Amino acid sequence: MNGWSKAVVPRLTDGMPPPSPRHPELLVREVEWLRPLQWLALAWRDMERCPTAGVMHGLILAVIGGAMFWFARHAFWWLAAMLSACMTLAPLLAAGLYEISRRLEREQDASVADAFRVWTQGDRRLRLFGLLLALTSGGWLLCSAALIHSWLPASVYSPADFVRLVVLQPNFGLFELWLLMGALLAAPMFASTVITLPLLLDHPTLSLHQAILTSWRVVALNPMAMALWAGLLCLFTALGIGSAFLGLVGVVPMLGHASWHAYRDLVDHDAHAH
Repeated sequence: MNGWSKAVVPRLTDGMPPPSPRHPELLVREVEWLRPLQWLALAWRDMERCPTAGVMHGLILAVIGGAMFWFARHAFWWLAAMLSACMTLAPLLAAGLYEISRRLEREQDASVADAFRVWTQGDRRLRLFGLLLALTSGGWLLCSAALIHSWLPASVYSPADFVRLVVLQPNFGLFELWLLMGALLAAPMFASTVITLPLLLDHPTLSLHQAILTSWRVVALNPMAMALWAGLLCLFTALGIGSAFLGLVGVVPMLGHASWHAYRDLVDHDAHAH
């Protein structure tokens, strides 16, 4: 292991059977809090080596997001649903970029076909994880709507209504509570997804339950690094969306490749578990 990190090896209780070959034991590493900057640097290297796949992923999400925004721009709740759908779609779409980074790491050829082949393999775990993300996104919308409609005497229909009645309201409370609720829902979602998809892709026999638990262990062991990584994800995503979705052409491949390197830095496979 390099000087950046150290492995934390879980201890087995006396008398417990060894891990099943179908469910390998995973070692979680502790890294320095500035390590996410290194993941972004490694992502740029992957983008230079295989730019076409990254650009295509970014274009797909930019077109989908731009089209959704255009059709829902006058209806706030439809707009919120569309943006939430894009946030749900992004980590799933990035699965192809994880495959590109994995192949480049192994000095193998990587192409667009390799990226999209991930979705033709019929991995039930990816479909189930996508369903869980969709349910989480829908839950946030329902909670958000319930909070706003129970607090305000007037209804929010358009984005202008939301800005006027929620963001710019003179009384302290609703907007701050709305932000707090969003943060409380986003935190467990981040902890459940930060390395789950690349982990599933790299370990075909790993259960979705074990992958999500490993993701939580990573966050618990590296709170500062994960806080910085979450901030970088939010910052670059906001820049991509705020640039009329055009910035997603570069943001999506950068964050996708960086997420793979985050996984490789934070989780180590125990060969003795096989």
